[in-house]
Amino acid sequence: MEEIYRVYATPVYKYLFTLTSNADLTEELTQETFFQAVKSLHRYNGECKMLVWLCQIAKHLFYDYLKKEKHRGLTVDWERLADDSSVVTGHMPDNTLESKEGLRRLYRQIHALSDPYREVILLRISGELSFRDIGEIMEQTENWARVTFYRAKIKLSEEIKQDE
Repeated sequence: MEEIYRVYATPVYKYLFTLTSNADLTEELTQETFFQAVKSLHRYNGECKMLVWLCQIAKHLFYDYLKKEKHRGLTVDWERLADDSSVVTGHMPDNTLESKEGLRRLYRQIHALSDPYREVILLRISGELSFRDIGEIMEQTENWARVTFYRAKIKLSEEIKQDE
Protein backbone atom coordinates (compact mmCIF):
# COMPACT_ATOMS: atom_id res chain seq x y z
CA MET A 1 0.00 0.00 0.00
CA GLU A 2 2.97 2.33 0.57
CA GLU A 3 3.91 1.95 -3.09
CA ILE A 4 0.35 2.74 -4.18
CA TYR A 5 0.32 5.84 -1.99
CA ARG A 6 3.72 6.97 -3.27
CA VAL A 7 2.67 6.60 -6.91
CA TYR A 8 -0.91 7.90 -6.72
CA ALA A 9 -1.08 10.42 -3.86
CA THR A 10 -0.17 13.41 -6.03
CA PRO A 11 -2.59 12.64 -8.90
CA VAL A 12 -5.41 11.98 -6.42
CA TYR A 13 -4.57 15.23 -4.62
CA LYS A 14 -4.64 17.15 -7.93
CA TYR A 15 -7.95 15.58 -8.86
CA LEU A 16 -9.52 16.50 -5.51
CA PHE A 17 -8.09 20.00 -5.71
CA THR A 18 -9.91 20.50 -9.02
CA LEU A 19 -13.12 19.71 -7.15
CA THR A 20 -12.53 21.59 -3.91
CA SER A 21 -9.99 24.35 -4.62
CA ASN A 22 -9.23 24.14 -0.91
CA ALA A 23 -5.83 22.76 0.12
CA ASP A 24 -6.87 21.71 3.63
CA LEU A 25 -10.01 19.94 2.49
CA THR A 26 -8.09 18.35 -0.38
CA GLU A 27 -5.45 16.99 2.00
CA GLU A 28 -8.11 15.60 4.32
CA LEU A 29 -10.04 13.95 1.48
CA THR A 30 -6.82 12.55 -0.04
CA GLN A 31 -5.97 10.86 3.24
CA GLU A 32 -9.52 9.54 3.59
CA THR A 33 -9.37 8.25 0.01
CA PHE A 34 -6.36 6.09 0.79
CA PHE A 35 -7.85 4.98 4.10
CA GLN A 36 -10.99 3.84 2.27
CA ALA A 37 -8.85 2.21 -0.42
CA VAL A 38 -7.01 0.15 2.19
CA LYS A 39 -10.33 -0.95 3.68
CA SER A 40 -11.72 -1.99 0.31
CA LEU A 41 -8.60 -3.12 -1.54
CA HIS A 42 -10.02 -6.65 -1.63
CA ARG A 43 -12.82 -5.28 -3.87
CA TYR A 44 -10.44 -3.84 -6.47
CA ASN A 45 -10.80 -6.23 -9.39
CA GLY A 46 -8.41 -4.61 -11.86
CA GLU A 47 -11.10 -3.78 -14.43
CA CYS A 48 -9.95 -0.15 -14.41
CA LYS A 49 -6.64 1.55 -13.67
CA MET A 50 -5.71 1.97 -10.02
CA LEU A 51 -5.75 5.76 -10.46
CA VAL A 52 -9.29 5.68 -11.82
CA TRP A 53 -10.44 3.50 -8.94
CA LEU A 54 -8.84 5.87 -6.41
CA CYS A 55 -10.35 8.94 -8.11
CA GLN A 56 -13.78 7.32 -8.01
CA ILE A 57 -13.37 6.79 -4.27
CA ALA A 58 -12.20 10.41 -3.94
CA LYS A 59 -15.15 11.73 -5.94
CA HIS A 60 -17.65 9.83 -3.80
CA LEU A 61 -15.98 11.08 -0.63
CA PHE A 62 -16.18 14.65 -1.92
CA TYR A 63 -19.88 14.25 -2.75
CA ASP A 64 -20.47 12.73 0.68
CA TYR A 65 -18.69 15.73 2.19
CA LEU A 66 -20.98 18.09 0.28
CA LYS A 67 -24.06 16.24 1.47
CA LYS A 68 -22.94 16.15 5.10
CA GLU A 69 -21.88 19.78 5.21
CA LYS A 70 -24.70 21.01 2.98
CA HIS A 71 -22.24 22.97 0.86
CA ARG A 72 -24.31 22.71 -2.30
CA GLY A 73 -22.85 25.99 -3.60
CA LEU A 74 -19.22 25.40 -2.67
CA THR A 75 -17.28 28.47 -3.66
CA VAL A 76 -14.02 28.13 -5.46
CA ASP A 77 -11.15 30.53 -4.89
CA TRP A 78 -10.32 31.00 -8.57
CA GLU A 79 -8.06 33.98 -7.89
CA ARG A 80 -5.78 31.86 -5.70
CA LEU A 81 -5.93 28.97 -8.12
CA ALA A 82 -5.03 31.27 -11.00
CA ASP A 83 -1.94 32.48 -9.14
CA ASP A 84 -0.48 28.98 -9.40
CA SER A 85 0.50 28.92 -13.07
CA SER A 86 1.86 25.37 -12.68
CA VAL A 87 -1.76 24.19 -12.68
CA VAL A 88 -2.22 25.06 -16.33
CA THR A 89 -0.82 22.96 -19.15
CA GLY A 90 -0.59 23.69 -22.84
CA HIS A 91 -4.18 22.70 -23.57
CA MET A 92 -5.48 26.28 -23.69
CA PRO A 93 -4.77 28.95 -26.29
CA ASP A 94 -1.35 30.56 -25.77
CA ASN A 95 -2.59 34.13 -26.11
CA THR A 96 -4.93 33.61 -23.15
CA LEU A 97 -2.10 32.49 -20.90
CA GLU A 98 0.32 35.34 -21.61
CA SER A 99 -0.39 37.20 -18.40
CA LYS A 100 -1.65 36.51 -14.92
CA GLU A 101 -4.70 38.62 -15.67
CA GLY A 102 -5.39 36.49 -18.73
CA LEU A 103 -5.02 33.40 -16.59
CA ARG A 104 -7.43 34.79 -13.99
CA ARG A 105 -9.92 35.60 -16.74
CA LEU A 106 -9.56 32.09 -18.13
CA TYR A 107 -10.27 30.49 -14.75
CA ARG A 108 -13.26 32.78 -14.22
CA GLN A 109 -14.60 31.64 -17.58
CA ILE A 110 -13.94 27.99 -16.73
CA HIS A 111 -15.75 28.49 -13.42
CA ALA A 112 -18.73 29.94 -15.30
CA LEU A 113 -19.07 26.79 -17.41
CA SER A 114 -21.83 24.42 -16.44
CA ASP A 115 -21.11 20.87 -15.35
CA PRO A 116 -19.94 18.56 -16.81
CA TYR A 117 -17.90 20.97 -18.97
CA ARG A 118 -16.21 22.60 -15.99
CA GLU A 119 -15.28 19.32 -14.32
CA VAL A 120 -13.98 17.70 -17.52
CA ILE A 121 -11.85 20.68 -18.48
CA LEU A 122 -10.41 20.96 -14.97
CA LEU A 123 -9.64 17.24 -14.85
CA ARG A 124 -7.85 17.55 -18.17
CA ILE A 125 -5.82 20.70 -17.55
CA SER A 126 -5.35 20.61 -13.77
CA GLY A 127 -5.53 16.92 -13.07
CA GLU A 128 -3.61 16.11 -16.26
CA LEU A 129 -5.77 13.01 -16.74
CA SER A 130 -6.30 11.16 -20.00
CA PHE A 131 -9.70 11.16 -21.68
CA ARG A 132 -10.01 7.51 -20.83
CA ASP A 133 -9.41 8.20 -17.14
CA ILE A 134 -11.82 11.14 -17.18
CA GLY A 135 -14.48 8.99 -18.82
CA GLU A 136 -14.05 6.28 -16.23
CA ILE A 137 -14.12 8.74 -13.33
CA MET A 138 -17.26 10.37 -14.67
CA GLU A 139 -18.73 6.92 -15.36
CA GLN A 140 -18.90 7.69 -19.07
CA THR A 141 -16.94 6.66 -22.15
CA GLU A 142 -13.59 7.96 -23.36
CA ASN A 143 -15.35 9.39 -26.41
CA TRP A 144 -17.84 11.23 -24.17
CA ALA A 145 -14.90 12.82 -22.32
CA ARG A 146 -13.26 13.89 -25.59
CA VAL A 147 -16.47 15.40 -26.97
CA THR A 148 -17.27 17.15 -23.70
CA PHE A 149 -13.75 18.61 -23.50
CA TYR A 150 -13.97 19.76 -27.13
CA ARG A 151 -17.34 21.42 -26.51
CA ALA A 152 -15.99 23.09 -23.37
CA LYS A 153 -13.05 24.49 -25.37
CA ILE A 154 -15.47 25.86 -27.98
CA LYS A 155 -17.55 27.53 -25.25
CA LEU A 156 -14.39 29.01 -23.70
CA SER A 157 -13.18 30.27 -27.09
CA GLU A 158 -16.52 31.98 -27.68
CA GLU A 159 -16.34 33.63 -24.25
CA ILE A 160 -12.77 34.76 -24.85
CA LYS A 161 -13.74 36.29 -28.21
CA GLN A 162 -16.68 38.12 -26.60
CA ASP A 163 -14.38 39.55 -23.89
CA GLU A 164 -11.92 40.85 -26.47
